[in-house]
Amino acid sequence: MKISPSFWPWVCTPCSQCCSKTRLYEGDITPKRHRSAIVCPFNWCFWPKSSNGLVVIPYVISSSYTHEEKALIVGAIQEYETLTCIHFVDRTTETDYIYISPKDGCWSYFGKVGGSQVVSVRKGGCMRKGIIQHELNHALGMLHEQNRNDRDKYVVISWQYISPGDFYHFKPTRANNLGLKYDYSSVMHYHRFAFSNTSGKATITPFPDSTVPIGQRFGLSNLDVGKINKLYECGIHSTLLSNLTGSFSSTIYRSSYPKNTYSVWLIRIPANKIFLQFNSLYIQSSSDCASNHILVYDGGSRRDTVFLNKLCRPKQLPSIVSSGNMMLVELVSDGTTFPKFKASYSSVQCGKTFTAMNGKFESPLYPSHYPPLTDCAWIMIAPEGSKISLTILSFLLEDSFQCQHDYLVIYDGGTITARSEGKYCANDIVPGFISSGNSVLVQFHSDYFLQYLGFQAEYSFISS
Repeated sequence: MKISPSFWPWVCTPCSQCCSKTRLYEGDITPKRHRSAIVCPFNWCFWPKSSNGLVVIPYVISSSYTHEEKALIVGAIQEYETLTCIHFVDRTTETDYIYISPKDGCWSYFGKVGGSQVVSVRKGGCMRKGIIQHELNHALGMLHEQNRNDRDKYVVISWQYISPGDFYHFKPTRANNLGLKYDYSSVMHYHRFAFSNTSGKATITPFPDSTVPIGQRFGLSNLDVGKINKLYECGIHSTLLSNLTGSFSSTIYRSSYPKNTYSVWLIRIPANKIFLQFNSLYIQSSSDCASNHILVYDGGSRRDTVFLNKLCRPKQLPSIVSSGNMMLVELVSDGTTFPKFKASYSSVQCGKTFTAMNGKFESPLYPSHYPPLTDCAWIMIAPEGSKISLTILSFLLEDSFQCQHDYLVIYDGGTITARSEGKYCANDIVPGFISSGNSVLVQFHSDYFLQYLGFQAEYSFISS
């Protein structure tokens, strides 16, 4: 059966790349052993939970995928491990497992069916993080969002633009909505032109605000994560942050944290890098910070590099710049105290966090002219007890009154609240300086008008 190009508008044309010989329900669910997995007596169609609170699902990725395609699939899978109690593990000898294979389209089964359970992720057309997660969610027992039994309160289905043979794709399903509100941004929501038989005519329109975006395939939404955690009774408190700027805090409980609580905040923006700073921190110290602490990872998984490890001392923390578009913040508490912190983040086009003894950095495209409308941040973090020597080797920016257009700012500390050493532009001579502490922040900004050669800088860590 054809997987409608209007359902996956970015996926595939012509039809030869979009066709499936498998009979599919709602476009991507095989009806073999079909049932509504969320309405599942005695949870027999869910994946079982281990004694340690994890839902372990063995899986195999077909050898037909390239190294890059496998990496994309693994990246989509790791987000479950970060945000839920679902852990996909390499299959050894398990009888029941998921087999991710490039079959004839993008499709899956509902819930656990036993044996080698195929999740079809076709090469090219289905190779997108949100599409992979969409099909894996079906295997976990998740339904399409627009087929909820209360969907008519939130969307309007334009039946006149749907062929009668496709009506069954839009039939509401009797299921437990888990007490969670309708999610327009769910990775499980159809696109507004799904199965349309008339070009340019939407089959699904959000109500009452018709401009609300639906059908994203960037990745799991907050409510997707909340639904999985509630369905499988996961003991993790997780939040997705996907706006270009935002703030978050640990004040999610009215009293002390439950024992052995793991709370995570995954910052996942569409592109660029992440500039993170802690605005406040109060965590009672303990030996080796074992009882309560914060960890910050350079990426979306606990397998990524740790930027800040086991923070627990109430002190000014340096800002951090990620190497990619994701950053993970984890709070661990034993429940004896009430850890508190507040943090904020923004998107920057360039920058880096330096922890090596010395290094160089420069404006983007240097020695060519830097691009317009660019924000960058570089953080240098030396070992405690050391200082940082910073030297600007070359410098030429747009000239303006009080450097209001293009500029470079140096902070004697790792945050924008630290003392500024100066704001520089034009062909200023930027004096070298030695920090008073173990961190330095350098910020660069350009506006839309004139661009120049930019700058180059070097740093080194020195003993106090």
